[in-house]
Amino acid sequence: MVIANIISYVLVLTGALNWGLFGLFGFNLVGWIFQGPRTVGSIIVYVIITLAAVWLIISPIISGSGLRLGVKKHESEAH
Repeated sequence: MVIANIISYVLVLTGALNWGLFGLFGFNLVGWIFQGPRTVGSIIVYVIITLAAVWLIISPIISGSGLRLGVKKHESEAH
């Protein structure tokens, strides 16, 4: 599960980089690599990045650790 999370983080960061480039400069990196934003390769990459984002949302729920937004100390560590 750790490897899936690392791969998902890399993919989501790649997607965020693409959105940032598009927002700032109007440059679509994925579309540029695959010769257009609606080519088969681009669509596959967009879907994979979307699935990675969904995985990062549901993986804490599946693992039973829940969504943690902060570090919570255990009672044994508090003393």
